[in-house]
Amino acid sequence: MNNQVLGEPMASWTKAFPLLEDITALRPVWWENPFKQKWADASASGFSVSEADMEEAADMWARFRPFIEREFPETKENGGIIESPLRSIPNVKTHLEDHYKGNIEGTLYLKCDNELPIAGSIKARGGIFEVLKYAETLAIDNGLITKQESYEKFASSAFKRFFNQYAIDVGSTGNLGLSIGIVSSVIGFDVSIHMSSDAKQWKKDLLKENGANVYEYSADFSKAINEGRKLSLENPNGYFIDDEHSRDLFLGYSIAAYELKAQLDEQDTRVDSDHPLFLYLPCGVGGSPGGLTFGLKQLFGDNVHCFFVEPTHSPSVLIGLLTEKHEKVSVQDFGIDNVTEADGLAVGRPSSFATAISEKLISGVYTIEDDELFRMLSLLMSSEGVKVEPSAASGLQGPIQLSKHPSYIDNHGLSSKMKEATHVAWATGGSLIPETDWKSLYQKGRVLLGN
Repeated sequence: MNNQVLGEPMASWTKAFPLLEDITALRPVWWENPFKQKWADASASGFSVSEADMEEAADMWARFRPFIEREFPETKENGGIIESPLRSIPNVKTHLEDHYKGNIEGTLYLKCDNELPIAGSIKARGGIFEVLKYAETLAIDNGLITKQESYEKFASSAFKRFFNQYAIDVGSTGNLGLSIGIVSSVIGFDVSIHMSSDAKQWKKDLLKENGANVYEYSADFSKAINEGRKLSLENPNGYFIDDEHSRDLFLGYSIAAYELKAQLDEQDTRVDSDHPLFLYLPCGVGGSPGGLTFGLKQLFGDNVHCFFVEPTHSPSVLIGLLTEKHEKVSVQDFGIDNVTEADGLAVGRPSSFATAISEKLISGVYTIEDDELFRMLSLLMSSEGVKVEPSAASGLQGPIQLSKHPSYIDNHGLSSKMKEATHVAWATGGSLIPETDWKSLYQKGRVLLGN
């Protein structure tokens, strides 16, 4: 551990924020956000994005449906829409209660972004959205298309030749790189993915198979994103997708709220003051869970409660929020190694853009040990037949964590309403894991569960 952080001795930090002692000792923690505001107050103060921006983003997705349907056959049945199922997982609920000796009041669902077409993860929402928006801007500005024409034209060889003169760069631990690399290559961009040491080899191999340039770094995400940004700035036709500051990535994630609301409506699941909704969102740099939280707050206000979950070895957003220093501090500053099997969450420093918004909206953060990720992954497959990667299993522990920390429920007057609660664990990725890798993960979880 460093002797000082931002010029202050470590003893001063732990005195001001006692929870840091457990965090730096890599013990799982539960943190309720004291900066959370009522939705009316938070929205009145204004954000750098709005519901109008979300609606505009949804309209852009709709324009690209003919292109997506043509280029990605797996979306044809759904008319070019990129969405994932919402599954009730009652067997998991029972197993969680047995394993953790707790009680979950309400209904438990899994939002299966592990099944999202094209990229097999939640990053298909933000990453693909930003690439498509950039392509649309270039095409319109150069007189190649109008918003009234069919966007199937983006699949033409003439469009691909045009886009090939432009480059896209992104830094990634894996899933964001996959989504951006795959769709950028199909459009015709010269795309380069700068990947940290945490990224799985199969993700690097898949990117190369799809025509992306892959740069590998022995350091973590911060190094990868800084190198990608630097190279992109040197290219006059370069465009850098910045996971730490991107407004468009954030918006791409936010509109998943419309999808979830429609699915809850289809199942006659009410969300109101007597029927609270709880979301448990895996968190890396904070963009995807932050965007989801923002979108859900637009639709459900104070009736939705969003919790982020981070690995004990990578609690970047938690430390940023707890200390109110956001992106000015990293986990390494506090002696935490940022090494975790949850590669999609292996981030040492939070997003400045997303964290400034999430600070006012999220209910809290809990951290989880890697072994628990394997247990949850295995339990989910055994009981429901759903395949996720380690990071995507982290949200499953949320309802148990909430029940074991009743202060949040009591402080928000929810004690009498929990039997009518809806819990949604967001599964962020996993369907593209090679079978050999998957069997190894699953078997490790079975051993840890004692099976």
